[in-house]
Amino acid sequence: MRIFSFNNQNEIKKIMHDIGVDPYGAKIMLSKALNFLIFIKNVNNIAANILKQEMLSLGGDAAIARGALTGKIKKTDILIIGSLGQFNSLKYKLKFQPFGLKNVSEKLGEGIKNYLGDNFILHLRKRSLNLSKKTHIMGIINLTPDSFSGDGLYRKGSDSFISLALKKAEQMAEDGADIIDLGGQSSRPGAKNISIKEELHRVVPAVKLLAKRINLPISIDTLKPEVAKAALDSGAQIVNDISGLRSRQMIKMVAKYKAAVVIMHMLGKPVNMQKIISYQSLIEDIAVYLKNAICSAHSLGVKSDKIIIDPGIGFGKNPADNLQIIKRLADFKVLGKPVLIGLSRKSFIGNVLGNSLGSKLTGTLASCVIAAQNGANIVRVHDVREVSQSLKMVEAVRKC
Repeated sequence: MRIFSFNNQNEIKKIMHDIGVDPYGAKIMLSKALNFLIFIKNVNNIAANILKQEMLSLGGDAAIARGALTGKIKKTDILIIGSLGQFNSLKYKLKFQPFGLKNVSEKLGEGIKNYLGDNFILHLRKRSLNLSKKTHIMGIINLTPDSFSGDGLYRKGSDSFISLALKKAEQMAEDGADIIDLGGQSSRPGAKNISIKEELHRVVPAVKLLAKRINLPISIDTLKPEVAKAALDSGAQIVNDISGLRSRQMIKMVAKYKAAVVIMHMLGKPVNMQKIISYQSLIEDIAVYLKNAICSAHSLGVKSDKIIIDPGIGFGKNPADNLQIIKRLADFKVLGKPVLIGLSRKSFIGNVLGNSLGSKLTGTLASCVIAAQNGANIVRVHDVREVSQSLKMVEAVRKC
């Protein structure tokens, strides 16, 4: 006897295939085997009671506040319990109901489709990356003098950082990187902003050289539209915007160049982001911000298959917040976009394990493995070789 505790449709399909189930029957039974708990906030109590009764009639259930059952409260959160087949039937039944349930039906359909979707192809200028095939690695090259991780290559008055960046990128490519991310502005907590001119001086020569010599997509880590434009003109293909596309100018420029973009969540700015930490509901607040940013990007012409989301580990989050994000990373799948996460050498690791380089490395590796298991499509790291080896083990287990 085996008792299963997973909700992966590919594994369920494999078991049915191994049994020898008829393909048509397997397709029907898959919707019964996939089970979900779906949480919806702030629903009208009349709508909540209708939803509960409809779900009960289908063999599922819905947990709502006791006061919503008696009519003492007007709004309630709902936890809906059921199989994929039951949710599909519920979605159809709610479509014709009043009290806002048609809207609930639409959101259920979109959310479930996004959650189960895993076919992410990132179309770049010179190539495409299949982000569903494996967890990809974005290698970090800091063209700064003040990186939090101590690996900044830039030194004022010297051009050696350009050749050092090339050497480092070549090693990362050999070690298993899929993308190279270049940044000239430190984003460590408390970092002061540098001028556009200074940031251009740091990044543009390196982007030009790497774009010619490295057979990997180049990403530019910046929140300044002017720097992003210059980098794209020099051969970059991805904009990694830690400000989360707050600038309409940045959105329009990304759309014009047909570049891919990483939308990251951050509270405030690097100079104050660790001083203003406040959430009503951590995961939901981040997801709402990212969803709104996605909508803004779409409205100004950024194509859906060009967008990556990043919940922003360490950017306006405390150590407990960062651990929760890793644990609940799969929650962001409902947004229907590939997920990037930057875990490398972050301070929350030191909070758990201590601040030695060895501890930061082992903590990074463990965090990347957990993130990959929880749905990360890209991990952004300094230690490419070690992370690549760790993720190969994840893939080997996943595919066995």
